[in-house]
Amino acid sequence: MRRRHAKFPWFAYLVVILGGVAMVMPFLDMVMSSFKGAGEYGVIPYKLLPESFNLDNYREAFSQLELPRLFRNSVIVTVSVTVSVLITSALAGYALAKLRFRGRAMIFRFILATMMLPPFLLLIPTFLIMLNWPLAGGNDFLGRGGDGGLTTSLLALILPFTVSGFGIFLMRQFMISLPDEMLEAAKIDGANQWQIWRLIVLPQTKPVAITLGLITFIGTWNEYIWTLLISSSDPSLQTLPVGIQLLQSFLDPDRTMPIVMAGLVISTLPVLVVFLVFQKYYVRGVVLSGLK
Repeated sequence: MRRRHAKFPWFAYLVVILGGVAMVMPFLDMVMSSFKGAGEYGVIPYKLLPESFNLDNYREAFSQLELPRLFRNSVIVTVSVTVSVLITSALAGYALAKLRFRGRAMIFRFILATMMLPPFLLLIPTFLIMLNWPLAGGNDFLGRGGDGGLTTSLLALILPFTVSGFGIFLMRQFMISLPDEMLEAAKIDGANQWQIWRLIVLPQTKPVAITLGLITFIGTWNEYIWTLLISSSDPSLQTLPVGIQLLQSFLDPDRTMPIVMAGLVISTLPVLVVFLVFQKYYVRGVVLSGLK
């Protein structure tokens, strides 16, 4: 049996190589297309490389897209959501994993149930909540009489995502495997629950927390539907994905796609850098989550 598998190691390498090429080619095409001039994109026969490399599309993207504003909005929303998800998931995960209180199992089942709901099902209810938020945007205490509520601020892009059911589930599943004896020893030494969570539990969950942070960061950075809905009445709330997509409606189609590709390259770079920096922790977190 071993000899039979040893005869075909090339097949496994071939599958990995083909899979790698299939994943890299769209990204490579995006980068090369961002340097193409007018009339070069989408011609037949297709050419991967541009006739000449220049930065005109990037300059056009900065002038047409208002990239500093879009980039600022994306950073504010993504960092706020990621930090909030990490904090709330770590706190709730610890409570559900290590604290004993009535209704704990029911709360955990409710959190799991929220993960089964399609995100699109919650768009209209969430929008109405943001629209009628009390004492915001001119609303009274009952959320009436205002001019948009929270839908006129970046808080509308942050608040609906500050808590993640998946994040709570992931942190709880990892924390539940931490030895109770270690926590009991800390209690005997005089540590309270806050100190135990901050000084003992959190350092243990670093790989899983970084994995959750990466997933949240990438998902929030690329979020499109909700941001498009909120920013439809106030373009100043647009983030990079929405601004880049809407660019196609305002420019000459012959020149739009290379400029859009330049904007996509700029939008992808922060995600790529963050992933490369924390890649080893991400892999370790996935492995540990699976083992636990």
